[in-house]
Amino acid sequence: MQQSTLVRLKEKLTLKNPIMVVGLPGVGLVGKLVAEHLVDELAAERIMEVYSPHFPPQVLVNKDCTVRPVSNTIYLGKANETDVLFLVGDHQSTTAQGHYELCSLYLDIAEELKVPRIYTLGGYPTGKLTYEDTVLGVANSTELIEEIKQYGVEFRESEPSGGIVGASGLLVAFSGMRGIDAACLMGMTPGYLMDPKSAQSLLKVLCNIFGIEVNTDSLKKKAEEMENILEKLKEKEEQQNLPEVKPTEEDLRYIG
Repeated sequence: MQQSTLVRLKEKLTLKNPIMVVGLPGVGLVGKLVAEHLVDELAAERIMEVYSPHFPPQVLVNKDCTVRPVSNTIYLGKANETDVLFLVGDHQSTTAQGHYELCSLYLDIAEELKVPRIYTLGGYPTGKLTYEDTVLGVANSTELIEEIKQYGVEFRESEPSGGIVGASGLLVAFSGMRGIDAACLMGMTPGYLMDPKSAQSLLKVLCNIFGIEVNTDSLKKKAEEMENILEKLKEKEEQQNLPEVKPTEEDLRYIG
């Protein structure tokens, strides 16, 4: 029995072949940074909210000291003439059951709005304190793989080797069962901290796919701040002559 709640903030939607972009929290917050940046740049409108007992049992505090429950939100924006639905939010599910339930809910929404394609966004943890301007991909059909390769996305045999845990992977797999094309695009990231630089690489690919240009100043500023932090971490690592920290099997499996 479905326990999550969908709140519709706009009842009547007239869309034509809308694309869904999913950027929920995951490794390096790469997908979340990209999706939320596009929401802001395209002045997307909030149309739905999702509340679930599978989210952490907490509320978030606003600037004015009021509170709001943890939620995920769907926004509607336009990229040129294409309607784009952005699924962003505070958290993914904290339970295995919740991941499946929420993904089913998101796909119900996609079917209802006649979405022909979904792009999920995430980060691929390298475990290295270095930057790679690479975007990896997986998809639910070989035809879609060939199409996306044209935008510079790399598809490596059996990668990620440990699979993809969370909405980024589940949505790609189960969308195929509903006749929806889907791909997961992953920016390479150390995986330890928020990674706006990796987000820039992923944003560039997504903008090429949509044929749009957006201002990236805010991401660049965040990237510069994080580079300074990473440089200090590298220095400390070299001073202590510590071996390179490898991500655990669990880290490698969670791309999110």
